[in-house]
Amino acid sequence: MEQIDEWIHELTDELLKRQSKQGYWCFSFESGTLTDSLMILLMKWFHYKDRFVEKMLLERIVSRQTPEGTWKLYPDEPEGNLSETVFSSLALLYSGIRSPNEPLMQKAKAFVRSRSGKETSLAKVVLSLLGHLDWRWQVQVPIEFLLLPMKSPIHFFDFVGYTRVHLAPILVLSNCAYTIQLPGKERVSSWLPASFGTQRPTMTTRLLNRTLRIGARFFHPRLGEALRATGFQYAERFMLNRIEPDGTLYSYFSSTFFMIAALRALGYPSQHPVIQRAFKGSLELICYGSQGAHLQETTSTVWDTALITDALQEAGVPCDHPAIRASVKYLLKTQQTRWGDWMIRNRGVLPGGWGFSHSNTINPDVDDTSAALRAIAPTVGRGKASAHWFRGVDWLISMQNDDGGWPAFEKNTDSRWMNLLPYADTRTVATDPSMADLTGRTLEFLGRHLGFTCDHPVVARAVQWLIAHQQTNGSWFGRWGISYIYGTWAALTGLAAVRFPCHHPMVQRAIHWLKSIQNEDGGWGESCQSNVLNTYIPLGASTLSQTAWALDALIAYHDRPTATIKKGMAALLKLLQKNSWIHTYPTGAGLAGQFYIHYHSYNYIWPLLTLAHYRKKYRDRD
Repeated sequence: MEQIDEWIHELTDELLKRQSKQGYWCFSFESGTLTDSLMILLMKWFHYKDRFVEKMLLERIVSRQTPEGTWKLYPDEPEGNLSETVFSSLALLYSGIRSPNEPLMQKAKAFVRSRSGKETSLAKVVLSLLGHLDWRWQVQVPIEFLLLPMKSPIHFFDFVGYTRVHLAPILVLSNCAYTIQLPGKERVSSWLPASFGTQRPTMTTRLLNRTLRIGARFFHPRLGEALRATGFQYAERFMLNRIEPDGTLYSYFSSTFFMIAALRALGYPSQHPVIQRAFKGSLELICYGSQGAHLQETTSTVWDTALITDALQEAGVPCDHPAIRASVKYLLKTQQTRWGDWMIRNRGVLPGGWGFSHSNTINPDVDDTSAALRAIAPTVGRGKASAHWFRGVDWLISMQNDDGGWPAFEKNTDSRWMNLLPYADTRTVATDPSMADLTGRTLEFLGRHLGFTCDHPVVARAVQWLIAHQQTNGSWFGRWGISYIYGTWAALTGLAAVRFPCHHPMVQRAIHWLKSIQNEDGGWGESCQSNVLNTYIPLGASTLSQTAWALDALIAYHDRPTATIKKGMAALLKLLQKNSWIHTYPTGAGLAGQFYIHYHSYNYIWPLLTLAHYRKKYRDRD
C-alpha cells in the first residue's frame, strides 16, 4: 500500500504539472503515418514551403519503415500493412527524399505488388486522386445518391457522421473523376505496380455502378443533368455547414484533406478563404514532441481533460482544488449547445453533450459526454455546473438505442443493407451500432453518480443488451479500445456500478476469462490483431492501460484483493517503473486494420484510476 500511495502521489503530481493555464490537458493523439503522408502530399500540391515541418514529418515516416521495407500500424502486425505502406511510400517518393530504386523502396514495391488490389477504399481514393488509378475501377456511387429522401430504403444518413464527412467529398471527386498532377508523378508511377493505371473494373463493380445510378434517378427520372447538378450543390452545402471554427471539416484531418480536394474540383481557387482556413487548421493539428512531429487526425483535448479530472479526484484531489476548478471551467465551456446531425434520429432533446476535440462543436459523442459528466459530478450543486450537468445527463440517456445499448455518435444508426456493399471494412467504417464499451461506460456513470440500479428501466434494457452480446468465452468486444480486455472492463465496471449481482453466471464467466488471460508477469496485454480478426489475440507482453483495465474490472467485483489482483497490482507497479516499446503500443482503436491510437495520456490516466480504486476499496483489507 505504501508503494501505491507513492505512485498515486507521483502520477498526480506529474499530471498537475502538465495542466495548461487554461485548465485543459493536451497530450498527443498519435496514430500511424497516414495523416503525415497526406499532409506531405497536400503541402506539395499547394506549394507550401516549410522545410522544418516537412523535414519533421518525413523523418517520422522514414523512422517507421521496417527492415523488410513495409510500414506497420502496430509492432506485432504480421508482415506489414498494405495501405500504410502505400501512403508512406507515396509521401517519400513525391517528396523526393527516396528513390524508387533504393533497396528498401524496392522491398516496399514487392510487398505492394504481391497484394495489389487489396488496398483499403481510402487508399484507392488517394491513388485515384493522384491519377495512378482510374476512378472507374472503383464502385461509383452517383452524386444523386445524396438526394435520396430519408424515407427511402437506403439513403445518405444511413452512414454514421464521421463516414458522411468523408463520403460527401469523395463522391464529388469520383463523380468529377478529379485528379491532381504533382511533380514527380512519373517517378511514383514507375514504382507502383503496372496494373494500377490500366486495371478494368470487375463485372460486379460495373453492375453495381449501373444499379446505383438507376436507383438514384428513380425518384426524378426526367431531371437528368439538373438532378446531377443539385447533387453537387448538396454535397457542397453539406461540407460547408460542418466546418468547425478552426477551418477543419468535423475536426478530422482526413475529411478536411478530401474536402479541400472536393472544393477544388467544384471550382474553388486554392486561395479561397475556406480552403486557406482548412489548410491552416490542418497545420495546427501538428504535435511536436521529443520524438519529432506528427500530424494528428484530431486532438483528444476534451477526452483527456475529462478523464484526467475524474482520475485526479478519485485519487484524492478535492473538487475545490485550483486545478480541478480550472479543468471543470474548461469542460463547462466546451459543452456543445449547437444542434448537430445527432438530432436527426433523436428529436426533442436539447443539445448538451461533449465532443472529443477542442475544436469539435457540433459532433458530440456518448463516451466523451459520460467522461465529462464524471469529471464535473463532484462540483454539482456549486453554481452553474448543475444546470450544465443535468442537461448533459438528459442528452446522454436520450442517446440509448432501441436495442438497449449505446452507440458512439448517433442513435439507431445500424442499417443492415450496408452489409451488401463490396468492402471488407463496411461495418467498421459505415455504421454506429451499440457497443459493450459504450454501454458499460454509460452504466458505470449512471450507477456511480445517479444511483441507478438494475431495477431502473434504462439500466434493465442495457443489462439485457450486455447479456445478449457477451462472447461465449465470457468477454465482450470493445469498439474504441483494444479490444476484448477493454470491452470486458467497461462491461464489468458498468454492471458493478448498477449493483448487478456478482454471482450471476455472466459476471463469473467474465471474471474467469480475465483470470485465464493473465500473463505470467501478472499483467495483461492484447494485440491490435484482435480488432482485425474479431477474436482475442494475446500480445505476449503486458501494457499499462490494459493491465489497469483488467485490474479495475476485478476490483469492482471483489470485496478483498485476491491472489490474481495482488499479482496484477505488483505487475502494474513494476510497469510504472520502466519504459519500453510496450509503453507506446497503441491501445486505442479507430478503424479495424486501418487506424490505431497511442494515447500519450493513457499511461497516466488508467494506472492512476486503478491505483485509486484499489486504495479506496482495500486500504484496510490488504
